Amino acid sequence: MRDPRDVTLAAQLACLLEVSTTKPGNVHPQADFADTRYEDFVASALAIGDAMGQAHRMGVGRIVWAAVRDTRRWVGVNTNLGLVLLLAPLAKAAVPPGGGGLRTRLRRVVQGLTVQDARDVYRAIRLAKPGGLGTVDRWDVRETGVGVNLLTAMRAAADRDTVAREYATGFAVTFEVGLPYLQRSFDVTRDLRAAIL
Repeated sequence: MRDPRDVTLAAQLACLLEVSTTKPGNVHPQADFADTRYEDFVASALAIGDAMGQAHRMGVGRIVWAAVRDTRRWVGVNTNLGLVLLLAPLAKAAVPPGGGGLRTRLRRVVQGLTVQDARDVYRAIRLAKPGGLGTVDRWDVRETGVGVNLLTAMRAAADRDTVAREYATGFAVTFEVGLPYLQRSFDVTRDLRAAIL
């Protein structure tokens, strides 16, 4: 069993490593956007710690809501909604009840998503106010009374949203592309920032 404090630190570290790696077109220590600075992302990484550390006690939607709410206390713009949406089920699966590896537990978490998870995630998305959010005919995030579970909503959005596609595919890119590539790159370079890039 993982200690919830390890989950907190792992989630915060993942966010810090992502923003601290120099990537063209993104915020990093040497590049800010007009409305968002590197320090905003650092504050956001720290702000999600409590929600991620309590993930074993909450539903995925509640984790997302709490992390976005805590981020908004420190940062006035959306800096981490996508990361939080991806990290929440991973954090919940990291402190198991039940056996199997992380991906097996993650599949159980995703299969168990509820209507309340969808409502909490929709509420978090509305609070985060991500840019470029269009409208859809069915299960739009502006709906306050969505009546389907979060996995159903994510499957419906999978053709237009990469985060939704991860939920719909059992985090295929994360486990079948990203993690193996990161591991191979790190094995060759022994440089985590280079491997992340």
